[in-house]
Amino acid sequence: MITANIASHLPVMAKKQPDTYAVVKQNKNKSKKSLYDTAYTYKQLDEESNLIANGLEAYGVKKGTRTVLMVQPGLDFFALVFALFKLEAILVAVDPGMGVKNLGKCLKDAEAEVFIGNTKAHYARVILGWSKKTIHKNILVGDNPLISPFITSLNKIKELGKKTDRESTNTKAENIAAILFTSGSTGIPKGVVYTHANFTAQVDTLKQLYHIQAGEIDLATFPLFALFSPALGMTSIVPIMDFTKPGSVNPIRIIDAVTQYKCTNMFGSPALLNRVGKWSENKNIKLGSLKRVLSAGAPVAPLVLGRFKSLLNKETQIFTPYGATESLPVSSIGSDVILKETAKETAKGKGVCVGQPVPNLDIRIIKLTDDIISEWSDDLELPAIKIGEICVKGPQVTRSYYNRNKETGLAKIRTGDSFYHRMGDIGYLDWQDRLWFCGRKSQRVITESEIMFTICCEAIFNAHPFVFRSALVGAINKNIVIPVICIELESENKRFNKKELIDELLVLASASEVTKNIKHVLFHSGFPVDIRHNAKIGREKLAEWATEELF
Repeated sequence: MITANIASHLPVMAKKQPDTYAVVKQNKNKSKKSLYDTAYTYKQLDEESNLIANGLEAYGVKKGTRTVLMVQPGLDFFALVFALFKLEAILVAVDPGMGVKNLGKCLKDAEAEVFIGNTKAHYARVILGWSKKTIHKNILVGDNPLISPFITSLNKIKELGKKTDRESTNTKAENIAAILFTSGSTGIPKGVVYTHANFTAQVDTLKQLYHIQAGEIDLATFPLFALFSPALGMTSIVPIMDFTKPGSVNPIRIIDAVTQYKCTNMFGSPALLNRVGKWSENKNIKLGSLKRVLSAGAPVAPLVLGRFKSLLNKETQIFTPYGATESLPVSSIGSDVILKETAKETAKGKGVCVGQPVPNLDIRIIKLTDDIISEWSDDLELPAIKIGEICVKGPQVTRSYYNRNKETGLAKIRTGDSFYHRMGDIGYLDWQDRLWFCGRKSQRVITESEIMFTICCEAIFNAHPFVFRSALVGAINKNIVIPVICIELESENKRFNKKELIDELLVLASASEVTKNIKHVLFHSGFPVDIRHNAKIGREKLAEWATEELF
């Protein structure tokens, strides 16, 4: 029976297609006989997660227990996540790559009570003293003779579980299912409170939006997205990769996974698509089994879309859903429309089109302000084409940050019994009701004469063939903000005449209304980017660097 609990889809699929694989860890051996050596069928995943849920319950983990999970994506990861959902414990999910300082703050904010992790995670927990005042139970995934005697192992939890069946619970939709932390690309990561209703709305929207069918096979390069697969009836293939470094992925591994397992769906960050697409150029590679590719985390450059599109069947599109941890998806657009139509406007400095709003979501554009807005007023809203802050309302939109009342107040606008979430992004709606993204609100550059938006300005410079990507930042000289464009070059164009290239870039700038006041160009060897997608540029760090370089 399907209930509000996102995990309730798993036993239903286990009865409907028990022998279909639910999750498969990519095997290094290409022999067909070994493809599924490390895998769970739907029946096995359901039974294993039941066993763990029963064991955790016997161990003292119960409904509402905030439980940190720091385990490499794989069979144990999936079984543990679904066990926690079935138990109605609260999953606390953090990115290991966000840095030890931020990790400590995140776990403190979440008031973590139980810590489930591998050996490396437990060493870090002890040495760095993560949440030692609130964590009272620790579980080790994997074997380590040095610490196994002192920490309860996952195998011991399974022994406590004893049985592989479990009665379904009547979960309330408004109950908290998880605390998922933002990437922290524009500040300290915040814990986003997810209810079971939020997860259900996301699954329903993804299924409707992309016509995903039971029996499809998904390449899970972003593990949290893969948790939707059982609810969608898909098999998740977990590739061999470092999930904190999608921009450094081995392209052969990704291509092999798609072809070996005949994947029909793939989610990949823009950095991953760029790396795989660039490596595959002129190699006559075709990923013919893919029906769709999804990419999110940052705008995907038309060049990157074009490269990866060449690997796909003619009718297969790359969709770029727009959203954030607090609300996903918000809108979506396909590569056909981008490459044939909107990319031309992006190149003129009009922003990046992120498509039509998804079903059952209300998008509004409001006047730019950094102040709290407690109550909605129609006076806040801007008409079409006017640039402002993007606000959204709908069933997949999360209500609050955990233990962050100030940030929640800044991000939410009450309207009757509901609320609008302020995305912290700048954009506008065009006359076709399509949403255009112009950059992060916190990264806009405010000079004495104008407000400059990052995505709009950077597109002008990205048109130069030597430029891989650019970043608009504000350098500060005697309390005056000076707009600066930072340039990261294409790898094959490292040898260049610096003065000539600067002159060419400034000619481009002078020809556009949005960049005519930019007079400073700096070259950077490699932009700082977020850990989760390796695609969001750390413009705050670049602004500090630019100030030091210039002044």
